[in-house]
Amino acid sequence: MQQAAPRHFSMLRGFHLADFFTLGNAACGVGAVFLAMMFVGSGDVAHFFLSAALAPAAFAFDVLDGRIARARHQHSPLGRELDSLSDVISFGVAPAALAFAAGLQGGWDAAALIYFVCCGVSRLARYNVTAESLATDAGKVRYFEGTPIPTSVLLTGVLALAAWQGRLHDQLWGGAMELGPWEFHPLALLFVLSGSLMISKTLRIPKL
Repeated sequence: MQQAAPRHFSMLRGFHLADFFTLGNAACGVGAVFLAMMFVGSGDVAHFFLSAALAPAAFAFDVLDGRIARARHQHSPLGRELDSLSDVISFGVAPAALAFAAGLQGGWDAAALIYFVCCGVSRLARYNVTAESLATDAGKVRYFEGTPIPTSVLLTGVLALAAWQGRLHDQLWGGAMELGPWEFHPLALLFVLSGSLMISKTLRIPKL
């Protein structure tokens, strides 16, 4: 009697080529979080730059998985869920972790970063439940409601530029102020703006 294959192998057989690129996106995001934590512990700015560099790498994987899926006509609910979960890590949690490592560590800063991540999660959940109604006959979504979460790569770029100029921690652009019981860095407003644009329903961006 033939023995059944282990369940994890059965799951892998259900993956398409594009799904492995999606997992590459997730791996970049997790690596970016680890490197941000290493920077906090070591103070070695090389760890900060490596963390920031994984953002465009994750973006490249994100672009490639979509193109491969369309070229091979292999769209699937599993692939869509994998893509969203990977994007939450790479373009939500990782930029927030890098910002925290850069010095946005006041109470209001933390609230802004949590808001940013929650907006990203909400944005992706909304996309998943509305994608079919927004799609054309060819199966392609016509436009995004709100900015896509990968636009947070720009925030990572801003943080990398700050590190390049030696403007981390106490030297962050905009300085810091005390608001009530907590410290606040105005730079955190970029994350509030990004999160708010992601959940906007009035902002419609054509999908190329």
